[in-house]
Amino acid sequence: MSNEGVKYILVSGGVISGVGKGVITSSIGTLLKSIGLKVTAIKIDPYLNIDAGTFSPYEHGEVFVLDDGGEVDLDLGNYERFLDVKLTRDNNITTGKIYQSVIQKERKGDYLGKTVQVVPHVTDAIQEWVERVANIPVVDNTHPDVCLIELGGTIGDIEGMPFIEAFRQFQFRVGLEFFVNIHVSLVPQPSCTGEQKTKPTQNSVRELRGLGLSPDLIVCRSASPIDDVVKAKISNFCHVKPDQVLSVYDCSSIYRVPLLLENQGTLSFLAKRLRFLAPGPRSSHFLRQWKNLADRYDGHQKQVSIALVGKYTKLEDAYISVIKALKHAALMCRHRLTLQCVEASNLEDECNSSNPALYHEAWGHVCSAKGIIIPGGFGPRGIEGMINAANYARKRHIPLLGVCLGMQVSVIEFARNVLNWEGANSSEFDPETKFPVVIEMPEHHPGEMGGTMRLGKRKTLFKHKDTILKKLYGGKSYVEERHRHRYEVSPKYVKELEREGMRFVGQDENAERMEIMELKGHPYFVGVQYHPEYLTRPMQPSPPYLGLLLAACGKLASYIARGCQNSPRASYDYGSDSEEVLLDDEVTQAFSLKTATVSERSLSTSSSTEKSE
Repeated sequence: MSNEGVKYILVSGGVISGVGKGVITSSIGTLLKSIGLKVTAIKIDPYLNIDAGTFSPYEHGEVFVLDDGGEVDLDLGNYERFLDVKLTRDNNITTGKIYQSVIQKERKGDYLGKTVQVVPHVTDAIQEWVERVANIPVVDNTHPDVCLIELGGTIGDIEGMPFIEAFRQFQFRVGLEFFVNIHVSLVPQPSCTGEQKTKPTQNSVRELRGLGLSPDLIVCRSASPIDDVVKAKISNFCHVKPDQVLSVYDCSSIYRVPLLLENQGTLSFLAKRLRFLAPGPRSSHFLRQWKNLADRYDGHQKQVSIALVGKYTKLEDAYISVIKALKHAALMCRHRLTLQCVEASNLEDECNSSNPALYHEAWGHVCSAKGIIIPGGFGPRGIEGMINAANYARKRHIPLLGVCLGMQVSVIEFARNVLNWEGANSSEFDPETKFPVVIEMPEHHPGEMGGTMRLGKRKTLFKHKDTILKKLYGGKSYVEERHRHRYEVSPKYVKELEREGMRFVGQDENAERMEIMELKGHPYFVGVQYHPEYLTRPMQPSPPYLGLLLAACGKLASYIARGCQNSPRASYDYGSDSEEVLLDDEVTQAFSLKTATVSERSLSTSSSTEKSE
């Protein structure tokens, strides 16, 4: 960069929430990385909660967990996958965190008896937090060059007003050549007229400018491309040049968004505006590779069906990392994922009595799937349905991956139906069970909910050499994955379970916690106590998820026979053209080291309703 210091790009949104700010933020980060800049990201959520840990999945989607144990907004998962960085809990700012820090300072007397007010004390706290986090290394222990900041909610929300005021001041604090505001707004196209309407964007930008921020770029989200007449109208009423009005329409794949932005000169504009080196050959090469990835994603013809048996299936965002991990693994297997989300309670006998049609529909999805995943969750609802799904997969030799709760219900099913321990259960669901094969962690103290689980990155040691997951992890002696749980398999029953063929091949460093389970004589019946989906990347899929998809596609045995090395001709070849095979090889190598996913909630208008973004 030509000038010293971190550059800041604030991404705000207008008209509606869920307009796609996260995708835009991540896509801009990818463009900046393409010219060699180091990029970090901050997500601001204006709610009063301290963090996302106590949210229902139906409230804001999944809770994403970081290496340091931070329970944060799912957008940080998007940033990590997209930018291939490791963020901290402080990269997620909430109103609750800001007010907590201000009140703690007031109690210590740091304000020297002054009246503590939103301006300047809260706004100063926001600016200081941003500057501090923007300088935390995220790659190779070097400081970032650019900090992307996504402001949740929409302009005009009362909750976001202190943050808007803070950034109004912040642009002068750091200097205008170090600060850019990108405003993302919806341009609706009513079916009754077929005309793209600019008035919502005009009003949104007018309100933003009235609060002291003037956008440098306006990103128009729409179902179809914005034509030049519409761009000119927005330019005329929103105080920007026509080439500063960008069109981001619904794409065939989210991987297309960085290419769409670059084709409209976004990177060149930012280079000029923030005074860093203009795009060069490295950028062109990187974006060609990105286009190859997008083409390959769109070009898959073969399909593989996976049934997700869960508790929160009404909202796709509740399992966003799980779904991304499945898609990444399917991409590696050269298949298009067909995902059937099955409400676990619909697989229970009680549902057969109350609603037979729903029961048979749910089981139809499970029986037609080539693989089953049972993800994490809390509470007793749907547990018996999950156990039934695990029983079906075990008996029919259907590939199954159980994650966290999914591993626990697999153990419960095995104890009931193989060891014949009637009523075996988790103490979470039946405190009086005679066979508590899943128990509460000894160090867990019930009471306060926030941050009381076993959280963050932990080491898991492989206890056996001949295990599927060890091979999928490249023969490592241990792995480090992220955890989020209060309950675990009871060590008391491990020997009896293993005697019947359920092997606990991965354990914690003290050999007290069962981390990885594999079933003998089954093509792929695997459980993990951790959440491997938190570390997935598009060209580096999570090994447990990759194993599930390989098994579902009938490729696991050959993959392991090759030493778990990818065969471009077998796995990535569109046809017999050797040039395409070599191209796939180049992309695979480049992306496995350099990039992360543009993994954010869908930009399509049919995507699931987003949280307060």
